Amino acid sequence: MIADVLPDGVVTECAYGDEPGAELLGPERDLVARAVESRRSEVATVRHLARRALGRIGQAPVPIPVNRRGAPRWPDGVVGSMTHCAGYRAAAVAQACATASLGVDAETDAALSDGVLDTVTLPSERSRIARLAARHPDVHWDRLWFSAKESVFKAWYPLTGLELDFDEADISVDPSDGRFSARLLVPGPEIGGTRVDVFSGRWSAGHGLIVTAVHLAAPSGLAAQESRWAAPISNAGRQTATYSAPSGPGEL
Repeated sequence: MIADVLPDGVVTECAYGDEPGAELLGPERDLVARAVESRRSEVATVRHLARRALGRIGQAPVPIPVNRRGAPRWPDGVVGSMTHCAGYRAAAVAQACATASLGVDAETDAALSDGVLDTVTLPSERSRIARLAARHPDVHWDRLWFSAKESVFKAWYPLTGLELDFDEADISVDPSDGRFSARLLVPGPEIGGTRVDVFSGRWSAGHGLIVTAVHLAAPSGLAAQESRWAAPISNAGRQTATYSAPSGPGEL
């Protein structure tokens, strides 16, 4: 699924469960030293997938530790993102010369818990969600919104080193072609000397899952991205506090 929402040049690996033989390397073990076995297994699997993807772009199978925020630390010259939820694990990597940043997120296609929607969305977004839910009830749009914001944050953070609160990105979703956009309500990062105030992304739903991705091309990769995404895919100095979610922005 994750490959469907990312352009050519981004290498992806995914699994619908934990992979036998997946191991944690070096400092990765400290991340889940006190975790239950199921948690250790999913973290090991998603890193196993990430190393497999790294190998496909000529990188060694190195440990992938995290920084103080919990964001993955990728090898020099590589950008990447990982996600895991019940029944799905995925990793995406790309060469930094072609991709400035990327973020991926996967969620079960189920309604958010009571009270979460008001925490993670703006009033205008909740109006859009209500309209989509009435017209297209086959997708849990509240969950898709949450996932899209997770992907936005994962793409934002490596470029800025700053937090991005849920009310600092205004999401709009096209239900017909698998696209979404995030209008940043704070100054966006600069890529190639140009400030980017809108992040564009893709989404897909199926197999009881929702996946979203944001891909920000490096200046040399813009033409290739536009070509890859010409046709729609098939689908049904600031520090702020962020809402802490089960699969939060700084995903292990």
